[in-house]
Amino acid sequence: MLIDFFTQLRAAGIPVSIQEYLSLLELLSSPAAPTSTEDFYHLARMALVKDETRYDRYDRVFASFIGQLQARAGNGADIPADWLVQTFRKHLSDAEKAALEKYGWDRLMEMFRERLAEQKERHAGGSKWIGTGGSSPYGHGGYHPEGIRIGGPSAGNRTAVKVWEQRHYRDYDDQQALGTRNFKMALRRLRRFARQGAALELDMPGTIRGTAEQAGLLDLRWVPERHNTVKVLMLLDVGGSMDDHIARIEALFSAARSEFKHLEVFYFHNCPYESVWRHNERRRSTRIDTQDLLRSHGEDWRLILVGDASMSPYELLYPGGSIEHHNTETGATWLQRLLGHWPHAVWLNPEPSGSWQYRQSIALVRELMHERMFGMTIDGLEQAMRLLSK
Repeated sequence: MLIDFFTQLRAAGIPVSIQEYLSLLELLSSPAAPTSTEDFYHLARMALVKDETRYDRYDRVFASFIGQLQARAGNGADIPADWLVQTFRKHLSDAEKAALEKYGWDRLMEMFRERLAEQKERHAGGSKWIGTGGSSPYGHGGYHPEGIRIGGPSAGNRTAVKVWEQRHYRDYDDQQALGTRNFKMALRRLRRFARQGAALELDMPGTIRGTAEQAGLLDLRWVPERHNTVKVLMLLDVGGSMDDHIARIEALFSAARSEFKHLEVFYFHNCPYESVWRHNERRRSTRIDTQDLLRSHGEDWRLILVGDASMSPYELLYPGGSIEHHNTETGATWLQRLLGHWPHAVWLNPEPSGSWQYRQSIALVRELMHERMFGMTIDGLEQAMRLLSK
């Protein structure tokens, strides 16, 4: 079974040797054999990939090969990988797309459980079963205005309300230098200076005055350095549609690192829920409870949320609506909770403002933020910083 996995890795440019492949087979027959898909993912990566720069390629090959993960819907069924092999894509006209029915959250999940129980073979190009290339709400490579994407990459429609796969994100790079100067200039509007610490900076006016008082005898005066004392909590959306904006987010992140002495950064996906995380490679195992974040950061912190706010409205309005996990409270509830604790808060959106009117979720987030959403342009950043500085 793993020969295809081996050949796909080689085809993707990952130099896996026969000896490494045999070592993996030996591990699989040992007491260390994995008991879950996630364990197999990490074991195979450890055995077959020796260069961290190839982890992204490995992730794509692994997702393509496995094609199945435990359903977060809760029934634990597996979907055979050959059901999700895309052979073609059905092209629908605008009229055909407009005629497709949106079932609503409860009915969509109920129908998904029914399909898993009833389906016995592969389907492609259809409108009902789990498959590829058609107009069914379950599968990938086709089109449906409100479905569950399973076992493959997005077709670019961005209409999925759930994604059935384990996705891996990378942290934004805060060491970017190019393209950050304009961001720095805009962020400098959010400043509140104070002199703190040891007296290490020459006080020129004091020195002149002291020297004059000493009849020309040099009297050096020193003062503590001035520091920006504003405390900034930044929550960054990562993964999915945010991949289109990585370069700009990294430039903003680098600028914020250099401008704010008191800066804390956490990640979320689409909308903050009951937990956030500091490092994407450990987001499954090491999360920070959002309630703990509220307790540890007082209301004097300035909150900056950064994301394109492009998601299914269910993520904001329904318990369980998160695309990646079952959330017991809605995204709207958590946003209101954050804003209630941090009254000085803004949302920065990297999507062009001209497209905001076409995304229902953006309109919902703007309303929840009391219209405190700004574009990631120089003017937008300056407006946001002025608002935070009040």
